[in-house]
Amino acid sequence: MTMERVPMTIEGFRTLELELQRLKSEERPRIIQAIAEARSHGDLSENAEYHAAKEAQGLNEAKVADLEDRISRADVVDTSKLSGNTVKFGATVTLVDEDTDEKVKYKIVGDFEASVRDGKISISSPIARALIGKSKNDTAEVTTPKGARSYQILKIEWK
Repeated sequence: MTMERVPMTIEGFRTLELELQRLKSEERPRIIQAIAEARSHGDLSENAEYHAAKEAQGLNEAKVADLEDRISRADVVDTSKLSGNTVKFGATVTLVDEDTDEKVKYKIVGDFEASVRDGKISISSPIARALIGKSKNDTAEVTTPKGARSYQILKIEWK
């Protein structure tokens, strides 16, 4: 069985590493302390604090396992070393909506680091898939939940 590699920016990879470290070094000891404290209260069968702490422990360990999996499959790409005249992973693309003249700027990143609020869209999103391989001044047709949109590419940057 081969593990599917997941493209990710250096910034996205560091974010995952920091979150994993926080869960292991802060959350795990805090939860262990809460379990020990709840245990000291006696009868575990009717001890809500104990059950809540054990549930928190399970959720934390699941997050740790998920982050370790993501990190192990990461194909880290240094986007500052990329260049070219066509849109691909890591590109920051400035677009204009041909219907509304609204300008938007997106960086194409890995699935786990996408955040439209931060101007980062997933490589597998409909907009990114429509943009991949296109050049400056090309038009990309995108089917969105709000219907078909048409974007013209104004600028392709590498940061």
